[in-house]
Amino acid sequence: MKQSKKYLEKLSKVDTTKQYPAEEALKLVVENATAKFDESVELHVRLGVDGRQADQQVRGTVVLPNGTGKTLRVLVIAKGDKAEEAKKAGADHVGEMDIITKITSNNWLDFDVCITTPDMMGVVGRVAKILGPKGLMPNPKSGTVTNDITKAVNDAKGGKVEYRLDKGNNIHCLIGKVSFGAEKLAQNYTVLINAINKAKPNSAKGVYMKNVVVTSTMGVGVKVIPPLA
Repeated sequence: MKQSKKYLEKLSKVDTTKQYPAEEALKLVVENATAKFDESVELHVRLGVDGRQADQQVRGTVVLPNGTGKTLRVLVIAKGDKAEEAKKAGADHVGEMDIITKITSNNWLDFDVCITTPDMMGVVGRVAKILGPKGLMPNPKSGTVTNDITKAVNDAKGGKVEYRLDKGNNIHCLIGKVSFGAEKLAQNYTVLINAINKAKPNSAKGVYMKNVVVTSTMGVGVKVIPPLA
């Protein structure tokens, strides 16, 4: 596939054989982001684990100190006092069976995060086959099944991200926007990469972080020196 002149120009500024310190890598990402919109910046990590093994799963959440730069639409499925708490906390959508009906009947998915209380999981389970493939199913491990609705909503709105393995044993995660600048992106990167590092399964052998890359939406991937596990 023939690359554009603009892409080749960006590529010429990056030594693809080299691993850079995180802040230096992110400076290159910011400098190479020339799109007319505020590009997202992502972290991609290839791990030396076997995600097919239950004891080698890597998954968790972390709140980025500078947020993600993305405004998330939060749905809370709850009733009574917890529904009122969700509204006061600033959830975009709050409901119970009416929401379940809306999802099943209209395939309504106009939200980015779904939070619920433990007592509503039986109800939410009815739409698991719809929410699951979209990565929207609430899960206790990600803090989206909880009685502390205020904290869950605030975290989601304030820059909470979830990291987890895909089928290729990779993790892909948003760490901010180009407009943040290299310093703030580096702060977010450090919090996230440290969380992934600490989540290393005890059963994982050999090199844990095999490849770490940061890139912007339209940019060139820049390799980062992986932290030691």
